[in-house]
Amino acid sequence: MAGHSQFKNIMHRKGAQDRKRAKVFNKLAREITVAAKMGGGIDPSMNARLRLAISTARASNMPNDRIKRAIDLADPNSGDDTQYEEIRYEGYGPGGSAIIVEALTDNRNRTVSEVRTVFSKNGGNLGEANSVSFMFDRVGEIVYPASIADADTVFEAAVEAGADNVESSADAHEIITQVTDFAAVREALEKKFGDPERSGLVWKPNVTAEIDAEAAEKIMKLIDSLEENDDVQAVFSNFEMSDEVAESLMQAS
Repeated sequence: MAGHSQFKNIMHRKGAQDRKRAKVFNKLAREITVAAKMGGGIDPSMNARLRLAISTARASNMPNDRIKRAIDLADPNSGDDTQYEEIRYEGYGPGGSAIIVEALTDNRNRTVSEVRTVFSKNGGNLGEANSVSFMFDRVGEIVYPASIADADTVFEAAVEAGADNVESSADAHEIITQVTDFAAVREALEKKFGDPERSGLVWKPNVTAEIDAEAAEKIMKLIDSLEENDDVQAVFSNFEMSDEVAESLMQAS
């Protein structure tokens, strides 16, 4: 999500995710296991992807024993021979919005069928590969609450660490990096400010679609339904809404 109501949108989405904590933990556990299998081993100090996955899980209050079990599943002797594949789906949502869906699946045919059905039932259309990705930039994102420091302090620290940009508001500091610089910038900022509120590689819109209240309600339902799917890890969209529309959505939820 993007635009002047970005952080209100995020708060709305976060509330929905909190109500589905068990499912969120399942997705986090899957990412940890895949990161340990594909990213370079079960030692977080030697595996940047695993280190990020563990940090994200802890930021979501995932219990340590659950994190350990997820890592243990990556051991060849664990008896778990499930092979996951990373897939990206792209499509259009209500109001002309563009949507990118990232998934981890052990059955490509099942997942694409389910994702297509969700799009169709909620006023969207699943598109071809690369049909909307040109409207987004693949970047690293690191977010700290506004209370961590003033905007100038965060900006100076982020730029010194190698970040491309910092957008500060009354709610948060959003730090943007190149994909190749993400891990180094994140580690430098962690040393100065501690663990971020959230961080990861994201699809950041470079073109946005302004939507009204009706379309906003529909796209939120579409995103909720996509996130309900066990194989879907993350959903990104380029819709933008006014403060009034965002407030009404939050009240309705």
